[in-house]
Amino acid sequence: MDSATLVLLGAGLITGFSKFSVGGMGMLILPLLMIAYTGPEALGMIVPMYILTDLVVISLYRKEVNWGVLLRLLPLQLLGMVIGSWLLADMSASVFSLLVGSIIIAMVSLSWWLEHHDAGFMRHPAMASCIGLVAGVVSMTASAAGPLMSLYMLEQKLTKTAYISTRAFLFLIIDLAKIPLLLSLGYVNLETTLAGIMALPAVAIGAFLGFWMLRGLELAQFKWIIRGMAAVAAIKLFLFS
Repeated sequence: MDSATLVLLGAGLITGFSKFSVGGMGMLILPLLMIAYTGPEALGMIVPMYILTDLVVISLYRKEVNWGVLLRLLPLQLLGMVIGSWLLADMSASVFSLLVGSIIIAMVSLSWWLEHHDAGFMRHPAMASCIGLVAGVVSMTASAAGPLMSLYMLEQKLTKTAYISTRAFLFLIIDLAKIPLLLSLGYVNLETTLAGIMALPAVAIGAFLGFWMLRGLELAQFKWIIRGMAAVAAIKLFLFS
């Protein structure tokens, strides 16, 4: 088994684990793939993994979707994705590495800052448009908008089931919307799709492990491990871009 296949399976494992345990690990998936696949085509490999996990989560949690929250976020988020696809057009592998590294550092810093400050401003009506636009760009260019979207939804005072359901539907819509944009850029093609499909067994194993281990995880400690790993991944992208 070559190193590229190991990297792909590792990304699948993290995808499944993240979706079914604690959020935040999504920041690690793209940098991991970029060890073997240095250009934006890595974005196309993630799509099959994400859509599979989105569908499974929705099959489990679909009864309390807050459509009001979704409708406030989606219009500007879709616009942000179009802007993100424009930024990706003809982007070199080295510039892409710097972009992804910068976004990951920004997400880690935001997560740390908001942990020590009141995030009540996220409930302001105008924040849905701002968060949606930024998250659309970040999702399209680095697949790392999960922490930002989770933070916004947590501040909407949803029930646990409504939070999970709404988040799952939002990510499914966003991941499906990525397909035509990435197709137009050439980053979703037969090769990247087959690579993503090859990782699906690892996604399933990661989902099982995440679901099984969730009860025993110390979430506060695990959060710092994720941040540390994400920061190291971003530094690697800066140094070797």
